[in-house]
Amino acid sequence: IHSFDNEADFLFAFSQTKGLGYRKGQDRLYLDTKYGRALSPNWDMFVSLNLLTQFAPGYKYDTDPAGQPRARLTSDFFAPGFITAAYGFEYHPVPYFHLRLAPFAPRLTVVNRADRFVATLGDTPYGVRPGHSTRYEILSGQILAEFDKNISPNVNLKARYVLFANYEHLNFQEIDHRLDLGLTAKVAKYVNVSLNAIALYDFDQDSNIQYSQGLTIGIAYAFQNFVDEKK
Repeated sequence: IHSFDNEADFLFAFSQTKGLGYRKGQDRLYLDTKYGRALSPNWDMFVSLNLLTQFAPGYKYDTDPAGQPRARLTSDFFAPGFITAAYGFEYHPVPYFHLRLAPFAPRLTVVNRADRFVATLGDTPYGVRPGHSTRYEILSGQILAEFDKNISPNVNLKARYVLFANYEHLNFQEIDHRLDLGLTAKVAKYVNVSLNAIALYDFDQDSNIQYSQGLTIGIAYAFQNFVDEKK
């Protein structure tokens, strides 16, 4: 049995206030495509390719030596952009959960004009040296777990956890972790309310855990190109 799955996950939220002006709250552009071949009812062998980046510039807000507020650029579209090709095995015991174990998952990090971020992020923003735009991590592995289930008729919980490890720098401090959580409630036919949270640890970005959260109201329209089987 063969399978071919594609996923697109877009998130963008910002606030506009009189005191702070425009500030971006959340920003995610995630694309994933996967081909699998069944080994057993619960296990597949798979190959996948995914992209993670953002739509708009991101800033670090602080004060300058004179005590004046300032915004320093920390990210932008494809700065960074992570492109990962993964090869391994997928475990899917139930329809709403799957776990990918990829012992070989080379990753390409793209940082457009890395010199823009040196003042804020250090000499090698996202692991890319100024004057270069890419970083290759060939000997690496990835674990990806996804949970997507309706916990009530009108409420959906979705979670995605990704672990990425570079075998050349294999120590606990330099293993990347990212957790995306989303709780969505349908309040009308085309209106949803969502609570989203992101926790990120990437040693090449920051030695601390980064996190964000947001509450959004939006319009949702779902479509599919297949017919559910009647049971």
